Amino acid sequence: MADIVLPPDPTLDEMRAALGAVIPAHAIFNGWGGTALENAARAIGIDPGHARLAFPDGVTGMIDAWYASIDTRLATAFPPERVAAMKFRDRISALVLARLALARPEKQAARSALAILARPRNAALAARLGWRAADVMWRLAGDTATDLNHYTKRLTLSAVYGSTLMVWLDDESENEADTRAFLARRIEGVMRFEKFKAQIIPHPERRFSMSRFLGRLRYPAH
Repeated sequence: MADIVLPPDPTLDEMRAALGAVIPAHAIFNGWGGTALENAARAIGIDPGHARLAFPDGVTGMIDAWYASIDTRLATAFPPERVAAMKFRDRISALVLARLALARPEKQAARSALAILARPRNAALAARLGWRAADVMWRLAGDTATDLNHYTKRLTLSAVYGSTLMVWLDDESENEADTRAFLARRIEGVMRFEKFKAQIIPHPERRFSMSRFLGRLRYPAH
């Protein structure tokens, strides 16, 4: 993890963002809670009392901030010129694997974070974080869809990422080969679905339009 540099008088949002990248390393030993937050704050020179003010939402806020820090680092690692040089079908796979690699140093913290998010009262937050991760990855991949595809792509990827994450947590194979193979199968399934969907859903320009139809009746082509 890169060194954290804070402005002389950071806002609560700036403290939250900085701490989000640091707390997981302490959560490995202390669990997600006040002790991890205080130790993380001291490690980057923030008063623990001020750090607590940055997380009025407590433990789930700490997890949210960590996930947001991964989003930020992922965007830095995949600038547009790098993405443009990749085949489109390879982009999502590379982004998912890179996201897992960013979490790898704190894998045990990831495991405990998911256990917290799995609690019924945190279901809405878990869904929101999954959606946000999928949205970030699709945007970095160059997706510009604004119609129904915008939503279906993110729902599909959040499911793929979530299931891959569960495989990754228990993966002890060399170079995480089991995770890579699982993800490849899921991505292949998504690509087949997208191809099938494109065949059964007509292109917008080929869809029936009442206004175009009436226009042609009124102004027939010559």
